[in-house]
Amino acid sequence: MSTTEKKTWLITGAGRGLGADIARTALQAGHDVVATGRSIERVQEALGTHERLLVLPLDITDLEQAEAAAAAAVERFGTIDVLVNNAGDFVAGFFEELSPAQVQSQVGTLLFGTMNVTRAVLPVMRRQRSGQVVSISSTAGIVGQQNCTAYAAAKFGVEGFMESLAAEVEQFGISTTIVVPGFFRTELLTPGSTSWSELSIDDYAAQTAQNKVAWDGMSGRQPGDPAKLAAALIPLVDSTDPPARWVAGADAVEAVEGKARALLAQVDTHRDLSSSLDHDDA
Repeated sequence: MSTTEKKTWLITGAGRGLGADIARTALQAGHDVVATGRSIERVQEALGTHERLLVLPLDITDLEQAEAAAAAAVERFGTIDVLVNNAGDFVAGFFEELSPAQVQSQVGTLLFGTMNVTRAVLPVMRRQRSGQVVSISSTAGIVGQQNCTAYAAAKFGVEGFMESLAAEVEQFGISTTIVVPGFFRTELLTPGSTSWSELSIDDYAAQTAQNKVAWDGMSGRQPGDPAKLAAALIPLVDSTDPPARWVAGADAVEAVEGKARALLAQVDTHRDLSSSLDHDDA
């Protein structure tokens, strides 16, 4: 092991993609792993059996299931040291063509699901006065883009939630890390994880058709290797000074740097006006 002590990792969405890679890598590093997913069979198929592996069913939108998973993890391993909020899906399409139910479902899974599992695990970490909460965000949580209104709204929410949570729980020895991946060759863009807008508006029809072809063509050709991301994540989390935010992937670095420059330029454009709005007696 690259660390001085074994930890217990609870990972959501561990049945495939990045979640499965993180679970495998954590096991290889000598850690105990609680791997969760909607389908126990899928998680078991992805990870097999191991004496340090506990597989549990978890729909992250169900707070009671999240609480039951946390309790089962503690019963088996005595602790939860690292939570990885990874589970999610992608609802694609122009905002006006997304039904209200689709938007609510996307935010409910990505943001409220992350909150549910975090809410279930934090009491364990507070009691032991240690722990780390890791949430998988996205470049879409930093930079908005076409077809991603619901997804970006949820991921921007994850970013704000995690940043604010950090200030609340650091007093208990709990740290937080936001992972901001670019495009990685996971199964996010496959039909099992991506759904498209239910509504149809003529003004968007041609663009929607083109975008579907483009996104479908990207699936399986993303530049990032999720196994390499997982291999890099484990030692980062295990380090004595884990990052508050880790931007993962060359495309993500470029996107985040571009957004940072744009924000600074926007601030500077109206700096004098923005700085002149205090009361005269302030």
